[in-house]
Amino acid sequence: MRIVSLCPSNTELCAFLGITDQLVGVDDFSDWPEQIHTLPRLGPDLSIDMNKVADLNPDLILASLSVPGMEKNIEALDRLGLSYTVLNPNSLDDICNDIVTLGELTNKREEATTLSQRFRNVLKEYKDISDSIESKPEIYWEWWPKPIFTPGQTNWLTEISELAGARNCFRDVELASVQTDWNDVVNRKPDHICLAWVGVRKNKVNPAIVKKREGWEKLNDCPIHVLEEWLYCRPSPRLLTGLIKLASILHPDRYPAYKSEESLLQS
Repeated sequence: MRIVSLCPSNTELCAFLGITDQLVGVDDFSDWPEQIHTLPRLGPDLSIDMNKVADLNPDLILASLSVPGMEKNIEALDRLGLSYTVLNPNSLDDICNDIVTLGELTNKREEATTLSQRFRNVLKEYKDISDSIESKPEIYWEWWPKPIFTPGQTNWLTEISELAGARNCFRDVELASVQTDWNDVVNRKPDHICLAWVGVRKNKVNPAIVKKREGWEKLNDCPIHVLEEWLYCRPSPRLLTGLIKLASILHPDRYPAYKSEESLLQS
């Protein structure tokens, strides 16, 4: 098949299913796996050049609504009369289901079902461990530093926090993404701070910015973890890697050690 992916999470889903070789075009922000770097680029995920998409004569277009503004892509696809499939996972269970959906669309249902079940088995393993942990630390996740954005209750990072033996300190806010202020964060007294700034490479994230904020001293030198945004901010199977890494950081005596993303793919 000739497949076009319009966002990084869809491209990564193809990689997990082993159909990267069927991709013929991707959005500008897709950066994994290495094999896709030579593919035609179709523009930023919020403003895809649909004429380029049409010129590729795709058999399958994988669209998304995971980021506000992506509706424009859907409207443009409709105007051109191009058929597409929207993958819009909001939870880890949704991602498991999307693996199977993509398998059905690409004649790889059996492989996809096996992969999805493997994904669920890891989630069950980590839930069992989490359930046995009595004292669970509070995590403050920071998606963006100014203004401050953090994931709320209806977000996969709340799930990941719980599976890693912790709790998202903004789990009471019934939103996927919460705009708040630093005073609110301080008042919630997190035990750990996880920085995963959307679209920012790990080596560009500066924890000193957090330590300069008014009231930082009230957090008693709360540990700050600078994490890879691509393992925590995209609704793709790579979130499983993020879970394994986070759990090994928070409870190294209870969870398996984190090895590498490659070893996860091969397991």
